[in-house]
Formats: sequence, structure tokens, C-alpha cells
Amino acid sequence: MTDRTPTQPGSTAQPRRIVTVGIIGAGTMGGGIAMNFANAGLKVTLVEAASDALDRGLAVVRRNYENSARKGRITPEQVEERMALIRPSLSYDDLADVDLVIEAVFENMEVKQQIFARLDRVCKPGAILATNTSTLDIDTIAAATERPEDVVGMHFFSPANVMKLLENVRGEKTSAEVRASVMAIAPVIGKVAVMVGNGYGFVGNRMLHKRGAEAVALVNEGASPQQVDQVLTGLGYPMGQFAMSDLAGIDVGYRIREERRKSGEDVPASWLDKLAENGRLGQKTGAGVYRYEEGSRTPVPDPQVDQLIADFRREQGITPREISDQEILERCMYVMINEGAKILEEGIADRPADIDTVWIYGYGFPKDLGGPMTWADSIGLKTILETITRFHDTRGGEQWRPAPLLAQLAQEGRGFVDH
Repeated sequence: MTDRTPTQPGSTAQPRRIVTVGIIGAGTMGGGIAMNFANAGLKVTLVEAASDALDRGLAVVRRNYENSARKGRITPEQVEERMALIRPSLSYDDLADVDLVIEAVFENMEVKQQIFARLDRVCKPGAILATNTSTLDIDTIAAATERPEDVVGMHFFSPANVMKLLENVRGEKTSAEVRASVMAIAPVIGKVAVMVGNGYGFVGNRMLHKRGAEAVALVNEGASPQQVDQVLTGLGYPMGQFAMSDLAGIDVGYRIREERRKSGEDVPASWLDKLAENGRLGQKTGAGVYRYEEGSRTPVPDPQVDQLIADFRREQGITPREISDQEILERCMYVMINEGAKILEEGIADRPADIDTVWIYGYGFPKDLGGPMTWADSIGLKTILETITRFHDTRGGEQWRPAPLLAQLAQEGRGFVDH
């Protein structure tokens, strides 16, 4: 299969042949990932710890396929063909001969290390061991094995059977052959792949978390979630920050913040934490930042959330103020541009175009604006630098410290396209 697919430009390493795939975890992500490979005609072994979780996961996959058949996208025969390619299992031993295994469990380093230590014992030599982590350190996961050169990140985006981006993450010891392999498999399963470096949140989520923190701060200060979202959709995003949180699941961000707190980071309290603790986990529970009518994905502003936010402001001693749409746009977007410049400086992304690709295919950045770094060039880096400098002077915070690359390009009258 992948041995006939070209690797990334400039790569001379030959990809390994991938015809059988194992996936750990039959939840939303695992099931969606399994569909990608079954759609391409590859055999998939889907492993879960408990039979009820496995049955639930397979039922969701079948329902997704049957929905596609009802819409005429595939035939009923194809539904059965694809389901037949997905072999359910409760045993890691069934992964002994797979060419690629992808771990897709929740974001917990200890759990992932246990899984990779087990895969190291079970999988054949030369098998690629991939993690679908969206934020955690690839090298720490790889250290649980005796073969870190075979470990790589394959970050799929939710819903994994729909979203086009595959953010592949190279660890310090990931071999060139493994890097070539995960880039080569992407077009086979209908994905657009970008290879990025290891570091918290990689490219997409690192920038998203900066935007998310700014969006939450704006609400703390007086904006409403719907005002923030309307500014972003007004720019051309299909959905705003908070509607996206509801789609992904409020518990996902909550778990990530809890992991960071456990590691000793100073992660401030948030009204989003209160939503998670109250069981408002987003679309899947019918209520998150917004509420959702039965069978609808349309976000509806909820007075209960307005009250929860007002109570949070009171507890924190915050007097709300009126915030303009322009301030929301600048704070949400320019913080991303500044972080993108830092990502380029650090070599986490090789090119500005890679950042643009991540954001267009993984986060719905409006295609006609060319991606965040291209959009920044169209605004003018001098204008962006002046605004970021003003925010740093008035607000402080590391996120507003101008990236040296941004400052250099702005002072030279150049754009990211020249980097």
C-alpha cells in the first residue's frame, strides 16, 4: 500500500508497508480513526478493555456508516464490507502482527505509558507505534518502550472520520523511515498531513490554547461567549471558540487543564471547569457553554451559563466592562500569530505554510484568507507587532511578549512568506 505512495518533499527514506492496523480505544476518536482505514480497504483490529465499551464503539461506527448510506454516499453493501474489515478484540495479543498501531485513549500520560510498554512487548519488530495524543510529550511516551525510533505521533482531529488534517509528530528518536511512513499513509486514508516537531500542543493545539485562554479572559472581563464566537464566525470560521469546545467536549479541555495542574503548572481556575464539574460536557450531554435541542447541533445561548459566568466574576472580584468586537478579534487572532512565530523560531513547524495547512484543515480557518500566517501578512506584521506590544505593555503576560521573529520581520518590512 504505502510503499507506492510518495513521501514528503525532500525525504529519501522509504516508507514501511502498511496493510494491517491496530487501534487502542473504541471511543469517539478510536472509532473514527478505524473508519478511515476501513474506508481505504485496510484491515483494522479495534481493541478495548471492556466488551460493553467495544460494543458501543462498534455500534457508533455502524450508525455512522448507515447514515452515510442513507445519504447515498456509500451503498448498503459497502457498509457491510467496511464493518467486516474492523475486527473487534479485547486482547492486545491480537496486535502481534499489525504494521501500525494507533493508541487513541484519553489524555493521561501514565495510562499512555502503560499502553506503550505493553505494545512494546506484543508488537512485531518494525511495527509503527503511534499515539493520537493532542498535547502530551511524544518522547516521554516513547521512553516507555525499547524502540523509541518506532514511536510517532499521529494526531487525528475530531470527528476523525470527517476532518482532513493529520498532524504527524516526530519525536527526538523517531526514525526517518517511520516519519516517511506516516506521511505516506495520509493520502491513502484521505488525509492532508503535516509533519511537526514535539512540544506541548504541537502546532494546532498550542496556538488554539492561546486563543482559548484569551477567549476565556475576554468573557471573564465582560464579553459573552456568543459575542466572542460571532467575531470568529464573522471572520469566516465555521464555528467559534466556545461552540468548538462544546463539539470537542468540555471534559477534553478539563482533563488537559487537570494534567497541567498535576505537573505543577499554574493553570488558573475557570468557569469552564465549573461547567465540566456540573456535567455540562457539550453537545454529547445536550449542554455545555451553550444548550442544544434534541437532535440539533445548533448552539443556543443559555441563561444558566450567563449566571454561572456572573457568579464566577463576582467570586474573582471582576467588574465586567463592555468589550468591542475589534478587541476580541485582535486578542483572539494576534495571540495566535505571535505563538505561530515562536513555533517557527523553535522549529516545531518547518514552514509558515505548514501552520496554515494545520489551521485550514484541522480548525476551519477560512480558506480564502490563506491560513493564519498568510492572513497576518495581509494585515501587515508592523500593525500586528504594534498591537501585540501595546497588549504586552498594558496587560503583561508571556503570551503577549513579541516573538523575536515577528519583531525582526516587521522591522525589516517583510512577511512570514519571506521566512
